[in-house]
Amino acid sequence: MELLRSENGCPWDKEQTHHTIRNNFIEETYEVVEAIDNEDTELLKEELGDVLLQVVFHTQMEKEVGSFDFDDVCDGICKKLILRHPHIFANKKAGTSQEVLRNWDTIKRAEKHRDTVTDSLKSVPRPLPALMRSAKVQNRAAKCGFDYPDTAMALGDLRSEVDELTEAMEQGDRQAVEEELGDLLFSAVNVSRLMQIDPEQALTKSCDKFIRRFEQVEKLATAKGIEIEKAQIQVLDSLWKEAKKLNK
Repeated sequence: MELLRSENGCPWDKEQTHHTIRNNFIEETYEVVEAIDNEDTELLKEELGDVLLQVVFHTQMEKEVGSFDFDDVCDGICKKLILRHPHIFANKKAGTSQEVLRNWDTIKRAEKHRDTVTDSLKSVPRPLPALMRSAKVQNRAAKCGFDYPDTAMALGDLRSEVDELTEAMEQGDRQAVEEELGDLLFSAVNVSRLMQIDPEQALTKSCDKFIRRFEQVEKLATAKGIEIEKAQIQVLDSLWKEAKKLNK
């Protein structure tokens, strides 16, 4: 990477900044996740290499301006692991995973100077996928006791958010609709969290299910000589219901 970004290196690599390759990092990370989900070891090896390239790429940029280098990055994570594992590297006791996580959170709060619960909520990275960020924010709030006593109450709030969204839509207030839709999604995450269901995975499975059913709709339409692009919504709805029965 140092060679690629040198004076006689690659024109593209030399032009890049942290911001121009920011999304590349995100995409490569998701490709690692896909390899894990597919249990594809060879692909995982390849995609981990791509993620490592991103780490090296960003580090090289900072090395060029004298900020830090790859050794500094490695040294930093080693020190962090030692600090946050006092039950291994010091005399702290932790016999269960739950104790380890509690110690980790306590050390992290002190290390990051997060003195209030609000500090902890604000520290959840804003660029995270919104469902994931919502669950993390809610979990951190719940740790201080700010949580529903049961799922039924959370489900009741979800229903009330549907009513508030409906009211905003009837009033034709686009800004209010956006706000209420966000509240509805946030409430749905609360229900999934209390049910110990990952909202990202739940929605991913729903997307997969939609694609499977749409594929069946397309097959049914072809068999019946129906052009999907020109069909009335009533026809498409009938095909969807038929596909739903076939995919149960």
